[in-house]
Amino acid sequence: MSALSYVSTDNNSACATFLAQVERVLPYLGDLALWADTLRHPKRALIVDIPLEMDDGTIRHFEGFRVQHNLSRGPGKGGVRFHADVTLEEVMALSAWMTVKSAALNLPFGGAKGGIRVDPRELSEKELERLTRRYTSEIGSITHETS
Repeated sequence: MSALSYVSTDNNSACATFLAQVERVLPYLGDLALWADTLRHPKRALIVDIPLEMDDGTIRHFEGFRVQHNLSRGPGKGGVRFHADVTLEEVMALSAWMTVKSAALNLPFGGAKGGIRVDPRELSEKELERLTRRYTSEIGSITHETS
């Protein structure tokens, strides 16, 4: 596989960990090994800007991500990570692990995950609610896709 242009070369990243795990299991996959590249590539990724009116009337912008790793088994299953340091690569890895977890449990779901770069402790409950609603609105363009 050629390196993905949007994945760093940091061997300590979550994405690098997932890719190393794929490499480790290859000898055990037998005929299924030809599908390894499918595991290495997310189906689609979306980066969104989330403008949010704060309680004091100011507007702040937050960065959000949604990755659909694989939808072969059904719609993407996976929640949203709220963290100040969340990255696209981390969300990619988390969505890939959701793919594997759903398949291992024979669930009719693919893997997906979302993330918002925010320290949730710095927002009020109402701000978090507005942020979550706006995020889900912004990612709506891919949430209903199943193939």
